[in-house]
Amino acid sequence: MPFSLIMKQILGSFFRQLLFWILFFNFTRVIFLLYHLRLIRIEKIPFQEVLAVFYHAFKLDLATACYFMILPFLLLAVQTIYSPRWLNIVNKAYAGIMIFFYSLTAAGEMGIYSEWKTKLTYKVINYLRCPSEIYNSAGTSDFLILLLLLLVMSGTGIYLYIRWFYPNLVRVKRVWWFTVGFLLLVPGPLFLGMRGGVQEIPINQSESIFTRKNILNVASVNNLFNLYISVFENLRNFDRNPYVFMDHSSAKSLVQELYKVKKDTTIQILTTNRPNVVLLILESWSADLIEDLGGKSGITPEVRKLQEGGILFTEIYASGSRSEQGMASIFGGLPAHPISCITVQPDKYQKVPSLSRNLSEKGYTTAFYFGGQLIYGNIKGYIYYNGFQKIMEIYDFPDELPLGKLGIHDEFTLGYMADDLDRTRQPFFVALFTLSTHSPWDQPFEKPLTWGDNEREYINAAFYTDHCLGEFFQQAARKPWFDSTLFIIVADHSHNSYYNWHPHSREYHKIPMLFYGNVIREEFRGTTWSSIGNQHDIPATLLAQLDLPANQFHWSKNLFNPYVADFAYFSNEDGAGWIRPDGYFSFDLNIPYFYFYEPSPQRQDTMIQEGKAYLQEVFREYLED
Repeated sequence: MPFSLIMKQILGSFFRQLLFWILFFNFTRVIFLLYHLRLIRIEKIPFQEVLAVFYHAFKLDLATACYFMILPFLLLAVQTIYSPRWLNIVNKAYAGIMIFFYSLTAAGEMGIYSEWKTKLTYKVINYLRCPSEIYNSAGTSDFLILLLLLLVMSGTGIYLYIRWFYPNLVRVKRVWWFTVGFLLLVPGPLFLGMRGGVQEIPINQSESIFTRKNILNVASVNNLFNLYISVFENLRNFDRNPYVFMDHSSAKSLVQELYKVKKDTTIQILTTNRPNVVLLILESWSADLIEDLGGKSGITPEVRKLQEGGILFTEIYASGSRSEQGMASIFGGLPAHPISCITVQPDKYQKVPSLSRNLSEKGYTTAFYFGGQLIYGNIKGYIYYNGFQKIMEIYDFPDELPLGKLGIHDEFTLGYMADDLDRTRQPFFVALFTLSTHSPWDQPFEKPLTWGDNEREYINAAFYTDHCLGEFFQQAARKPWFDSTLFIIVADHSHNSYYNWHPHSREYHKIPMLFYGNVIREEFRGTTWSSIGNQHDIPATLLAQLDLPANQFHWSKNLFNPYVADFAYFSNEDGAGWIRPDGYFSFDLNIPYFYFYEPSPQRQDTMIQEGKAYLQEVFREYLED
């Protein structure tokens, strides 16, 4: 066999396989963009900017392809001296597995982007512990479409690889010096390809991030490379704090200064210091659902009526973007943090404070209601830890209550709780977590809102839950416990809206919070409250109204204390956002620029130090607990 033919077989096979992976990554990328074409059109992204995705994706794709080529390289090295047919089968089997796995990540990313506006990460993989919950969260048609796309991507990839990119290698003539040269010369370029070149810092996701259009950055960053980094960094970071920007004493001092108040006092907004408390936690409610928070009219008319009898907070932000993070914030007064959540780690959440346990010790009867399954994000374990004396999920309600795909619809859980509270000893502290504003939007109700573009289903679901709230309060107003009850209506986290805010912006994280009830003094009813805060400020704010100590909740501040500092925090996938009255910024650790940078010129350095110190201390405490 001529030497040129040996080179053509071995080197040709190597480069053809390498080319295949780069093309295959782009093939799945095209499908991702087509799958979200409607959103691209709504955001009015120019076609040339969409095309730029493929240019900016190339280096990271090449690095990932080089990683994929480690085993084929070793097989080719063997085939230069020993080339039985079964080695070709090994190569094809390996390629088939990798094609299927990459297609699976691509299909998963298409599904989660619609809901979470993020890539597949370690945090998302954690939810695979509850596959039934993931399946139930997706509409049947969406699930079938994604399954079909998975089969199309993997089937097409395997066919093209075998048909055009991997010719069988048999009877390769042994030329010892070619084998030596192949083993000596190819690993160097392969290694450089994996690290992205000879630069000092190896390639990472920032190489593919090029725009403030989040969907384009998500499409550009290679799925498997990002997932590997997320898993690796998460596992590595459990024994060290990745968010160290200054020495511990400086960070601690800055955070302590934020929580320092000239006077530990409160504006008393209630007529009693021992009201019943009903906490209505709204699944995925953005501030954009509320007209007086900047939303469009007609989505939540019942909540707008409730505002007349309550206090609407106008600058409240969710510190996290998942339900389990919201639970830890509301009941534990804990800011959410990147990478993981405390609810999935029982050894950690047993060391943190609990609002429900606190109130139970003060004589309150406690209960928690949810029409679905609480296993998602280990919320069930966390709720049980919080010491609720009564916990009701889907299995505990009467069998005759109508079910949707995720569980019992809001109108029935709210109605059941209203009647159940007649049998509950007062004072009580109860919480109900709504369900219907989570996909797959199968509520038993007409969908009257014909606008909203990509979020039409979402705003119609909010319209339904709002209607259910209206019926609940009509029912509750006839109850003997109603006049002595404070209702706190707050979202667990936000959600993408018809405005399509960037997921790292302050607007995206803004949520509604309303204090309502006849126990609110008349002079405060129908007013707004502009203090900047998070839902993890609820424990300190509520306990101050009950004239109870809140020292345990040291991350929580009393929003009715006129001396508290105005600030809010939110976590990103690998960073944070920081909001002050004179500006805000938002960043991720491995991205070489701020997503948003709008501080006042006079305080920009101080503001950045505050926000970074806050993140540093939040994560430090999480690691040390």
